[in-house]
Amino acid sequence: MGQVFKPHNYQKIAIKHVLKNKRAGLFLDMGLGKTVITLTAIDKLMYDRLEIEKVLIIAPLRVAEDTWSREAEKWEHLKHLTISKILGSVKERRKALITDADIYIINRENVVWLINELSSFGNGWGFDMVVIDELSSFKASSSKRFKALKKYITKSNRVLGLTGTPSPNGLIDLWSQVYLIDSGERLGKTLTGYRERFFLPDKRNQHTIFSYKPKEEAEDNIYKKLEDICLSMTATDWLDLPERIDNINYITFDSKEEQAYREFEKEMYLSLLEGEVTAVTKGVLTNKLLQFCNGAMYLESGGIGVTSDKKIKTLEEIVECSNGKPILCFYSYKHDLERIKKAFKKATVLEDSETIKQWNNGEIELLLTHPASAGHGLNLQAGGNIIVWFGLTWSLELYMQANARLHRQGQKESVIIHHLITKNTVEERVLNALRDKKEVQDDLMEYLKAKYE
Repeated sequence: MGQVFKPHNYQKIAIKHVLKNKRAGLFLDMGLGKTVITLTAIDKLMYDRLEIEKVLIIAPLRVAEDTWSREAEKWEHLKHLTISKILGSVKERRKALITDADIYIINRENVVWLINELSSFGNGWGFDMVVIDELSSFKASSSKRFKALKKYITKSNRVLGLTGTPSPNGLIDLWSQVYLIDSGERLGKTLTGYRERFFLPDKRNQHTIFSYKPKEEAEDNIYKKLEDICLSMTATDWLDLPERIDNINYITFDSKEEQAYREFEKEMYLSLLEGEVTAVTKGVLTNKLLQFCNGAMYLESGGIGVTSDKKIKTLEEIVECSNGKPILCFYSYKHDLERIKKAFKKATVLEDSETIKQWNNGEIELLLTHPASAGHGLNLQAGGNIIVWFGLTWSLELYMQANARLHRQGQKESVIIHHLITKNTVEERVLNALRDKKEVQDDLMEYLKAKYE
């Protein structure tokens, strides 16, 4: 027997929104149950209203493999839904594609393959409804997946876009996402037109524009255009979540490390005991400086040069002070992972569903993962309440999603998030950048927020 679904008020509002709007966006914070909301709406459209027969869900790989099918099996009212996963080898994908099912799930990396496959065999599109899980992964209008999908998605009567981070790098990201929902009806048919209408050039040189900033009142105007089809909800408004404690663990270089950091920052070249490091552009320099702060850098020769042990020692202190409580640690580079594993013999790398099970059973003291590997759809809140960012990510989306692995519905304790930040370095800029992007995100979420009933 599955669990009986008793939707919260906010879930009823979200389900109603999907049923009412054939083209819809759900901008739901992590932990609000977007998967069960969507599956419930699909079930009603398919078996109550008889409006749809065949649904395509596009999702991140790990979510496509596990989350949607697990959620359908969990709830009694959804257990009759049949699911075919278009995953694996070409042979396995083709077999899944011709399997009779209610819902077909594919990872976003195979969207281009799917469209080419359907085109070459002349089978047509055939999906009454398309659900794009983590819609923000289609924010790049130049990507092959966006270009392929936009040609065919108009053939579906219903489109639903799901994300908790619709504008991770600012409002410019919204155009391609909304285009997939409404084919350009609200924000225009082209990205160029959208930019000209709502933005001004920001950072640029004589020939190239690197970024854009919204015109005066552009934000309000954009939000107004979306309010009829996009519904936003935040966890803080609707859930009684435990306290989240953000802790900054400041690290200070010794004089030798400080001198080496400043030298590399200025000269874009550094000679270490193990070899040489060179940064050919400012972008590469920023990345190399982040490596330096973490304690090691990739050398020109392909090896690794050690720059500092300060972060490893700080992590040791956090582990020691936690008194055996499980810790989820996010690393940035492979050399981070290797050095942490060397320093902590009991550390375990997040690899598969078995690792997740062990973590949630309290069997792992230190779980190591990259934020891109644990960004979406993983429920880790049963295993612990402490996060350590060994190295930060520039991506607000990855940052928010990663923190929500523990700070979500079902968590019983206050969640402590440690950030290892080296003073007077590029790491402080990363932290500030995340905060600045969060302001843009919050403005959008606030404006589109569901009205209380």
